[in-house]
Amino acid sequence: MSDDSPKPMSWDLSSARIGIVAARFNQALVDNLVEKVSQALASYGQPESLLTLERTPGSNEIPVAASLLTNGIYDLECIITLGVVIKGSTDHHHLVGQSTSLALQDLSIKTEIPIINGIIVTDTREQAIERIEGTMNRGFQFANAAAEMIELRRKWKNR
Repeated sequence: MSDDSPKPMSWDLSSARIGIVAARFNQALVDNLVEKVSQALASYGQPESLLTLERTPGSNEIPVAASLLTNGIYDLECIITLGVVIKGSTDHHHLVGQSTSLALQDLSIKTEIPIINGIIVTDTREQAIERIEGTMNRGFQFANAAAEMIELRRKWKNR
């Protein structure tokens, strides 16, 4: 994501059923991201009672959990996936970022349920902090993307 994100619009999520799948790895950062997403969704009128939160051990497991949430039990209109993958001594973070991104995109297309890829992949912890707690506020951006995709899905599913 670049710094030139879309301007927020006025969305009504008062009846939106949204799922959040969040990793427990780098939990303090991910918890902060969950909080920022939840606050932004609430600002659009999304009630906490219609929010489903599931946790996974790490970001690599997020696509499987997202797939489980698409099985129709919850009748979700959108899923937001949240994780933080920081470079270690190898390039494993790129593998996790790319494979989860492809899996989530394929799942979203197959199920026609928007899945917002909120897995942040960085080289340093400082970069992750800037994206979550700094001026970028990716949590708000992920929630805004979810709201816009819910509206788009409603528009085309109701025809």
